[in-house]
Amino acid sequence: MIKTTAWRPLIILIGLIALWQGVVWIGELPRFMLPGPSLVGERIIERWDILAHHAGITLLEIVLGLLLGVAIGTCAAISLALLPPIRPWLLPILVISQAIPIFALAPLLVLWFGYGLAPKVITAALIIFFPVTTTLYDGIRRTPPEWLEQATVMGASKWRMLLYIRLPAALPAFGSGLRVAAAVAPIGAVIGEWVGASAGLGHLMLQANGRMQIDLMFAALVVLSVMAVTLYLTIDFLIRRATAWRREEATF
Repeated sequence: MIKTTAWRPLIILIGLIALWQGVVWIGELPRFMLPGPSLVGERIIERWDILAHHAGITLLEIVLGLLLGVAIGTCAAISLALLPPIRPWLLPILVISQAIPIFALAPLLVLWFGYGLAPKVITAALIIFFPVTTTLYDGIRRTPPEWLEQATVMGASKWRMLLYIRLPAALPAFGSGLRVAAAVAPIGAVIGEWVGASAGLGHLMLQANGRMQIDLMFAALVVLSVMAVTLYLTIDFLIRRATAWRREEATF
């Protein structure tokens, strides 16, 4: 079982590459429609300097957007939990923010903030903050009432209960929100680059598509996928370390 788990990522990777190559062979697709994995691999090696330059910019946008989205989402969730009068005002705003397509907002962000990092970071943060807010707020609400009653009997203040009881109890739910945020953060950054940018993997994909360099476009897509998976696994590892007590609890 341990050996299977250790080899699983490699087996999945080989399976996806085999499926990709199989579609190319069976469909007899020309390289300008769907290049094979070997051709894309050659392009990654040949153009690694360009890909690394654009990947670094996109990674910076993703990380900054993730930090901004998590910070806004955490503040919104704590405000919702501690200030009941603002819930009827804030909850509709949260829903409206997700009802507006991000593709409609992205051009406005470029118009307001220019072609630099800011609109891409804000686009990523807009996608991220909603799952972070809802999961953390739900986790805070589901704090076991007996824990709160015991803290009240011991004279704990509202802020101490939040810091030492509610937030630790909400960590598993908050972790689920962070995993979703890590998975969708690259989408926000790339959408921002598609709308208006002079660098980044999204910009490189648009340029390559316009010049019919489909192999380079797929190479950028592969690099973006590797970045997204690495970011997700890193956050998942940190969350599992932060909630190790939960696994210990589940073993009993």
